[in-house]
Amino acid sequence: MSAHSSHAPSGAKLARLTVGAIGVVYGDIGTSPLYTLKTCLTAHGNLPINAANILGILSLIFWAIMVVVSVKYVIVIMRADNRGEGGILALMALALRDIEPRSRKAYILMGLGIFGASLFYGDGIITPAISVLSAFEGISVISHTLDPYILPLTIAVIIGLFVIQSHGTASVGKLFGPIMVFWFFVLAVMGINSIIKAPEVLWAINPMHAIDFMVAYPWRGFVVMGAVVLSVTGGEALYADMGHFGMKSIRIAWFSLVLPSLALCYFGQGALLLHNPAAIKNPFFLLAPQWALAPLVVLAAAATVIASQAVISGAFSMTNQAIQLGYCPRMDIDHTSDQEIGQIYVPQINWFLLVAVIVLVLTFRTSDNLAAAYGLSVCGTMVMTTLLAFNVLARTASKQRRYLMRALLVVFLGVDLLFLSSNMLKLPDGGWFPLVIGMIAFTFMTTWKRGRVLLGERLREGELPLQGFVESLESSPPQRVEGTAIFMTTSMDSVPHALLHNLKHNKVLHESVVFLTIRTADIPFVARRERVVVRKLGESFYQVISTYGFKEEPSVPSILKQVEELQPALDFDPMQTSFFLSRETIVEGKYPAMTWWRRRLFSLMTRNATRATNYFRIPPNRVVEMGMQVEL
Repeated sequence: MSAHSSHAPSGAKLARLTVGAIGVVYGDIGTSPLYTLKTCLTAHGNLPINAANILGILSLIFWAIMVVVSVKYVIVIMRADNRGEGGILALMALALRDIEPRSRKAYILMGLGIFGASLFYGDGIITPAISVLSAFEGISVISHTLDPYILPLTIAVIIGLFVIQSHGTASVGKLFGPIMVFWFFVLAVMGINSIIKAPEVLWAINPMHAIDFMVAYPWRGFVVMGAVVLSVTGGEALYADMGHFGMKSIRIAWFSLVLPSLALCYFGQGALLLHNPAAIKNPFFLLAPQWALAPLVVLAAAATVIASQAVISGAFSMTNQAIQLGYCPRMDIDHTSDQEIGQIYVPQINWFLLVAVIVLVLTFRTSDNLAAAYGLSVCGTMVMTTLLAFNVLARTASKQRRYLMRALLVVFLGVDLLFLSSNMLKLPDGGWFPLVIGMIAFTFMTTWKRGRVLLGERLREGELPLQGFVESLESSPPQRVEGTAIFMTTSMDSVPHALLHNLKHNKVLHESVVFLTIRTADIPFVARRERVVVRKLGESFYQVISTYGFKEEPSVPSILKQVEELQPALDFDPMQTSFFLSRETIVEGKYPAMTWWRRRLFSLMTRNATRATNYFRIPPNRVVEMGMQVEL
């Protein structure tokens, strides 16, 4: 079920979607109680563990969750959906709709979207590291003699997690929902059991405790906000996964189970600290009775693996969207499920993430140290999402509602910038890591986009108009040979270079010629009836235009099958059909349009991109590639 479906789900289906959403969408935010409160109280100068400070920080955490997750994401931002799909690239595509492509506003919106997506990769590296590591640190509560096993166990689980990605998550995914439902139930029970012993902790719901804390510790309170943000990481995930589960199921899951369980767990940890300040060494695991510690470590490890899985799958989906929207070179993409279009595996991204996560774990070694690096990329993405979403919402709102949108924008953006500025203080202690990953990804994505635009301009220089060229070929044709030639081209109104090279060198023309253009729309999915358009340009010339959504993958065999249905005169016999593609080599021009390092980077990315035959699923033994040099 996707949110773009026009039919509301039945009760049973909605229940299944809600459980699925709990398993996938809320894994990240659901494991934040493992480390958030402890980090708030210890990571910035060891605040005194007294009632005022405990209530103040609990109030900050509670209201951060309410404002950022409940109101901003669950109620407001999810309204800015691209035909049911969420996520920052889907949002960027929506924001760019009906805007002049070369305008200043378009470049700004594009920059916001690409940078927010780039920072997501930094989050995709840190989340598995801090989540799994914090779970296994629970064994030190059982016995410090087990401390030497924390890092090896963490790395072993992380390696196993990434190795199984190629097998798909369909079978494992069925377990995610029930396990996470049980996880949240355990959080709530542990919290309630502790709150009963110190019910005064519930006064933290009063926001005055947060205000009093910020007044008492103005500078330290500002610094602590960099740790408070750990409680809302995962807000981006629920928006990005909206298309998989639907807005309704995500909202039901949040308000009925996830939010109450998180609040109870945080208040439970606070209640524990009120009557036992020494529990600050690990307030989460010390909520459990001694007999439950070992099972809780196992359950926490499972929950963190699920949280990590959601982020890894998100990185795969983000990469696929970036490829379709033209911000990333083609990569090998494997479908791991015959039923779910969103379950994909991208080997290059998978192994890059694995190496980066292991390096991160070995470098920082503890979840406290990793918390210093965590949050900056999340806050950056939150700021970009807020700006893009309100650009979309304000455009579609009535005049009266527009003022409300602007007021909400000021509030949400103010909170986001407060979190971001506080996290900037983490730069020397590890915050630079996700920022560097984000900047590298941003450089790659912008270089690829700019290079493809320039390459397209160079290829269009001196091109011949298609219609006139077809008429001249039919009036005085060269030698015709049996079969069908399919020329893949990005231009719909000019002659493909591969055709010109073929005529120049081989001096023959097939009896049927098809010009095939594959485009990506700014919507996630395109209905099959709208996917293919066939135009007859002459007696033996045809133009095929196929349009896919940015969450779909093009397949040439599927396109040709649909063309045969629409145009019975065309028969794509595999033994009689040849595909002609252009393969460009980038060389330095007399007046370079790109700096030398960007040109070399673009050339390297071009050479290492997945071959068009693999990406478009073209039979490789039926392909002829025509090489050409292009100056940039």
